[in-house]
Amino acid sequence: MQAEQVQAEQVAAFRRFNRYITRRIGALDDHYLGQGRPLGEARLLFEVADAETGVSLRTLRTRLGLDAGYLSRMAKALEAQGMVRISVHPDDNRLRMVELTPAGHVELEEQNRRADVRTADLLTGLGAQQRAELTEAMATARRLLRLAAITVEQVDGAAPDARACLEAYAADLTARFGSFTASDLVGPAEVSGATGAFFVAYEEGRAVGCGGLRTLEPGVGELKHVWVHPDARRLGLARRILGHLERAAAERGLYLLRLDTNASLTEARAMYRACGYREIPAYVDHVYADHWFEKRLSTSTTAD
Repeated sequence: MQAEQVQAEQVAAFRRFNRYITRRIGALDDHYLGQGRPLGEARLLFEVADAETGVSLRTLRTRLGLDAGYLSRMAKALEAQGMVRISVHPDDNRLRMVELTPAGHVELEEQNRRADVRTADLLTGLGAQQRAELTEAMATARRLLRLAAITVEQVDGAAPDARACLEAYAADLTARFGSFTASDLVGPAEVSGATGAFFVAYEEGRAVGCGGLRTLEPGVGELKHVWVHPDARRLGLARRILGHLERAAAERGLYLLRLDTNASLTEARAMYRACGYREIPAYVDHVYADHWFEKRLSTSTTAD
């Protein structure tokens, strides 16, 4: 499906909301929540505490999208305040680890208390139904913003992230079916090069989904192992991966796509039907296959 151009009014509306919410939550104040530090440092305390045994600056840099120098300065400022402890990873001296000190835990607890009070005060101006509507709207916004931030990249079928995703996919199916071995997975060469493709979805540097395409015969391709990590499900990511696979198929001169799936994968079957795939008789004998689908591609097929 061809992506629609973002309208200027949509950009303006998003920016208006950003300006409003940053003002209301105190993001512009150098003394966020009255604790003597800006929002960036306060957020860093939260992120460090979220990892119970400490977290590396490298991980924080990827998760928060911060410049390495800026992040290092914030961490050192918190260390000088006695809020965090910075050390070298015991197994990799290239990694600097950050963890909260006892004082940091106390500070974060007070930070969370103050944030809860401020939020409750803000919501008091709404009725119960309005608060429910706002909560639902925020959940929708978070879901869509997460999806927007995820990137889908084509990788070699033998790439470490590709194989890691397939291993996770196999583990998922083993939990459902009782057994699903590496021999049931597509080979790297089948989903690489001119006749195949493999895509991995990344969220904050972490692989959270995948999907493969291989050629069955001239003009006919097959989708393999479309998978999304449990943490990233119900975002619409599987459809995005599917869009990339369809585009890759069209680029390779494939006009018909086929796939098989198991009866227990009801969500997958519903998605394929919604995306224009129709059920067909079995085209291949596979021990886990109960349903078979195909879709004729349009010459204008592009990724979402």
